[in-house]
Amino acid sequence: MKITIREIAEMAGVSVTTVSQILNNKGSRFSEQTRKKVLAIVEEHQYKPDFFAANLINRHSKTIGMIVPDVTDFFFSKVIEGVESYLNPLGYMIILCNSRHDQEQEKRYLNELSHRSVDGILLATPYQLEDEHKLGSDFYRRHPMVLIDRGLNDRDWGQLLVEEYAGAQEVLRMLVKQGHRHIGMLKESQGYYQLTERVKAYRQVIFESGLPFDESYICSGELTLAGGYHATKEMLKNEKITAIFCGTDEMALGCYQAIYEAGLRIPEDISVVGFDGLEVSKYMVPPLTTVFQPSTEIGFSAAKFLVDAINFPSQRIPNKIFQTKLIIRESVKTLGQG
Repeated sequence: MKITIREIAEMAGVSVTTVSQILNNKGSRFSEQTRKKVLAIVEEHQYKPDFFAANLINRHSKTIGMIVPDVTDFFFSKVIEGVESYLNPLGYMIILCNSRHDQEQEKRYLNELSHRSVDGILLATPYQLEDEHKLGSDFYRRHPMVLIDRGLNDRDWGQLLVEEYAGAQEVLRMLVKQGHRHIGMLKESQGYYQLTERVKAYRQVIFESGLPFDESYICSGELTLAGGYHATKEMLKNEKITAIFCGTDEMALGCYQAIYEAGLRIPEDISVVGFDGLEVSKYMVPPLTTVFQPSTEIGFSAAKFLVDAINFPSQRIPNKIFQTKLIIRESVKTLGQG
């Protein structure tokens, strides 16, 4: 039979308010003896707070809504992991919604979450928000929201941005230094990522290095294993290409398969680099040279920003810039110059 907070108070010989404050970590004014007594009874009877009842009192449901475009995407699985690592110790539950790159579905989820009394919303979106959901709207005032959107929606606060341009520049300059002159790139055909910064860096390094280029050096595909596979098959029709910059590590996995099927070897016949620094990249054969971006830390920081926005609504959410790191492995061959 479920024990109530009132019964815990009676057993401990304290008030209901005292029990409530101790359970919510606001019991600093109580003695250690009182705290231990209350918590021992809680543990013995395996008491779990009724969040719906608590919601009526403190207006908080301890529930966060999170919308992502693709729950199967490796990047988002790490972002979600980071979100949970921050929220779980604080007693928050996540309602996870998969919008499947569908803007109408995303809007439906936003409205549905608002009816579920969530304390706030984490939104990873590849779209411009409509006026009714923009930061500063009535919707936002009722439901604090932190965007994971690569800076797509204009705002001068609460931006979580990765230095993608610098990271992509670094890996491409490394390829040039290793003697590669004909470098291809696999980019997105659609989706959340919109690898704008990575493509800009690719074009800039090709230009600054005076390397040959035409549009056939860039092939597009979905940001998936299959997308990388099919884009690489197209890329390999150009026999001049000696290195491929894959916009994501997941595309690089598909790229490896296409190269293998073409009877070519990495890096002896063609060099491959990726971007994301996924765990799987070090277990590829050969291990993939890639640019690490801290996807778990992005999720952790987004969750922290949101909880701060819930607890301190008048405070401005800061911006945060995440550094990338080039990880050199065995998928690049040095070519002779000239």
